[in-house]
Amino acid sequence: MGLLTTIILIPLLAVFVIVLLPDRQKQAIKWVALAATGIDLGLSIYLLVDYLHLISGLPGSGTSTALSLQYVERHVWLGRLGIEYFLGVDGISVLMIFLTAVVIFCGVCASWKHEYRTKEFFAFLLLLVTGVFGVFAAHDLFLFFLFYEVAVLPMYVLIGLWGTGPKEYSAMKLTLMLMGGSALIVVGILVLYFQAGVGSFSMSAIAQAKIPASTQAWLFPIMFFGFGTLGGLWPFHTWSPDGHASAPTAVSMLHAGVLMKLGGYGCLKTIYLMPEGALMWGTFFMVLTTVNIFYGALVAIQKTDLKYITAYSSVSHCGLVLFGLGTLNATAMQGAVVQMFAHGLMTALFFALIGMIYGRTHTRYITEMGGLFKVMPFLGVAYMVGGFAGLGLPGLAGFIAEVQVFIGAFALNSIGHRLLTILVAASVVTTAVYILRFLTRMFYGPLQNPEHAKLTDATFVERVPLTILVFLLAFAGMFPGWMIRLIEYSLAPVMANLEQARRAMLP
Repeated sequence: MGLLTTIILIPLLAVFVIVLLPDRQKQAIKWVALAATGIDLGLSIYLLVDYLHLISGLPGSGTSTALSLQYVERHVWLGRLGIEYFLGVDGISVLMIFLTAVVIFCGVCASWKHEYRTKEFFAFLLLLVTGVFGVFAAHDLFLFFLFYEVAVLPMYVLIGLWGTGPKEYSAMKLTLMLMGGSALIVVGILVLYFQAGVGSFSMSAIAQAKIPASTQAWLFPIMFFGFGTLGGLWPFHTWSPDGHASAPTAVSMLHAGVLMKLGGYGCLKTIYLMPEGALMWGTFFMVLTTVNIFYGALVAIQKTDLKYITAYSSVSHCGLVLFGLGTLNATAMQGAVVQMFAHGLMTALFFALIGMIYGRTHTRYITEMGGLFKVMPFLGVAYMVGGFAGLGLPGLAGFIAEVQVFIGAFALNSIGHRLLTILVAASVVTTAVYILRFLTRMFYGPLQNPEHAKLTDATFVERVPLTILVFLLAFAGMFPGWMIRLIEYSLAPVMANLEQARRAMLP
């Protein structure tokens, strides 16, 4: 059994162990979940370090040097249909697997006090993350979609049973909208399979088959919208704020930190499979995602509920991911992937903190808080690090992502593209407004509620996930070279396909 299969199966095996344990053994259930996610975190670190060691000896820029898939596991599954159990990773996949392992481990730690239907909660949480690992490891489109559905469907149960507020409405809305996106994706996969005519769902085989430009012209936006729905693409983003607001802490962390990244990752694969369609539609999606960026930030300014502020912030930041991908520029696309990683850490940190603060103050409204720094300085510092990462402070991961996107987009030789880039860069101001606003209202000034004087700071178990997330945000911001190197080699086949498509489209 290969390393990728092991990473995928460990949380699934933990699900079976948890199901066999009696309901009353809540601590044993939590330890099983923590052990499984801890082992996966260790394996993902090994995968990351080993992949970095592999590319350390490669010469030149990754934009001109392609690296084949690594840790390949390939077995015939449904041979007559060309469906295989085909796993393999590039640097981007490795980075996303590492992000997933970090977020789920931190999510389990943040849910340590969870007591209601503990067995079912952790079982569904681990089932969801099994699907996420599978998506990032799969290289067969059929297998990719299968894992994609496994990652999405448990959200309905997790929000519907353990959520807060209008949880049934939020769970239903999320599921229906994401199923709508899935319907577009499955249509795209089937058309690609038949149009390629290679008798295989292998992504590399379909990409090499060169789908006709006339097909790409109408199929590319269908698949981009399908994946973009999960990535928070405007105007199909409306499931996201309600889902974030109603979900329990660990689910919100996975939802924003990892699940929305499946959308951006899928859009990147769509560009790889249909480069001519990407060239036809890239500017259109740059315009659409510019709306994403400003809309999310402006709505976040109006909100007073911490979860809704973070949810609309995610819509804005994920818009930057899709904007970078839409440029079809190597530097901007690198920045988009770095933004996926940075945003995953940042939102996981935010939602963990919101859960901890809500558990103490019993409110999520910033109008009912104030002066919390006096009683919970550790939580306050962690929140500020996350906030500064969100507004792009140099030295944190969000800064390098934004700079790459802006430089790459501005390098496009078009007045329209440069105006869009200037507009998007100006969104940093609106982002700073809502982030500085809620940080000031929550943590500075006198205590808004005298009862808050009795509150305690983070416990040891709570400090573990917060420390991990803060450290990674700072480490990735100060030493981004390892991320850039991972990403640039993985973008090489995408950029090569785009260059061939450009030449093919010349008169």
